[in-house]
Amino acid sequence: MSHGFDTRAIHAGQEPEPRTGAVIPPIYQTSTYAQEEVGAPRLGYEYSRSGNPTRDALQECLASLEGGTRGLAFASGLAAEDTLLRTVCVPGDHVVIPDDAYGGTYRLFAKVAERWGLQWTAVAISDPDAVAAAIRPTTKIVWVETPTNPLLGIADLAVLAERAHAHGALLVVDNTFASPYLQQPIVHGADVVVHSTTKYLGGHSDVVGGALVVNDAELGERLAFHQNAMGAINGPFDAWLTQRGIKTLGVRMERHCDNAERVVEFLTGHPAVAGVLYPGLPEHPGHKVAAAQMRRFGGMVSFRAAGGEQAAVDICHRTRLFVLAESLGGVESLIEHPGRMTHASAAGSPLEVPADLVRLSVGIETVGDLIDDLEQALR
Repeated sequence: MSHGFDTRAIHAGQEPEPRTGAVIPPIYQTSTYAQEEVGAPRLGYEYSRSGNPTRDALQECLASLEGGTRGLAFASGLAAEDTLLRTVCVPGDHVVIPDDAYGGTYRLFAKVAERWGLQWTAVAISDPDAVAAAIRPTTKIVWVETPTNPLLGIADLAVLAERAHAHGALLVVDNTFASPYLQQPIVHGADVVVHSTTKYLGGHSDVVGGALVVNDAELGERLAFHQNAMGAINGPFDAWLTQRGIKTLGVRMERHCDNAERVVEFLTGHPAVAGVLYPGLPEHPGHKVAAAQMRRFGGMVSFRAAGGEQAAVDICHRTRLFVLAESLGGVESLIEHPGRMTHASAAGSPLEVPADLVRLSVGIETVGDLIDDLEQALR
């Protein structure tokens, strides 16, 4: 029997604990496990880097929500990305990445993986022809964010999957901005889905984590081997907090989207705003694609300040409800200046973001209060 998204978010991997009947699976806060005899661990658990029941519950839930066969949970989104790269690629291989990727992803490629021997090319992932033109015989991965961070660009996943697979490359999709509630990339042909579970999946700004979800069993086995061998695993308490957040993902995402749409309506045409970036706007170049592959358009909004960089910085300082902070996807609204904060590592590179850009993570507060806060900050 196939269950709906919200049912799976609450129940997948989360059966009542069999010994006591506890409805919420416990936190197995242990590093090691007693064995029945030498080399015979109970239920396969021998050491918590290799396996932990709390982490397994989260991984099963993540796979279910993304429509994959295997989920893997990591200490952070970047730990997940690094493990994926070192599983799939070897020195001399090439990866295509977005030309407005998350700053931490750019830093991983440009400052870490490049020294290891990995080559990369940044292109506009909204242009499938440009992506195809960037693919080389050594390309192992076409890496996509959709929507992108922070310019909210949209990639046509089905088309990019076709282009990548025609050249023997994997399509990897960072689905952090959308969350599996709004978009399931595997359905559209993606091979690997990446998440910073810190964001919408955890949803409460109280835990850091990352995840990979795959549909190919053999790739899943290879990733699981490297997850254990490299060791950047998600701890049991962090896994439990993330799983608790996932239970309300559907209802939270609906409110995030509702509030974001109202905020976009307020910002559009405001004299202090030079332009609003949101895929829900009909004039957004990726609107039709987003409407076809997403349930709704998300809770992330970016805009450009009419007064330039200093005006953008001043707006960030003047908000009262929107907290000036990095990260996103929590119940509380956040504001940041990407050029000086989350994307500072991309300064001077082809991925440098506009200096007048402001990024909002629209929370689930009373939307009128959020609009009042932006109104006073924009004066």
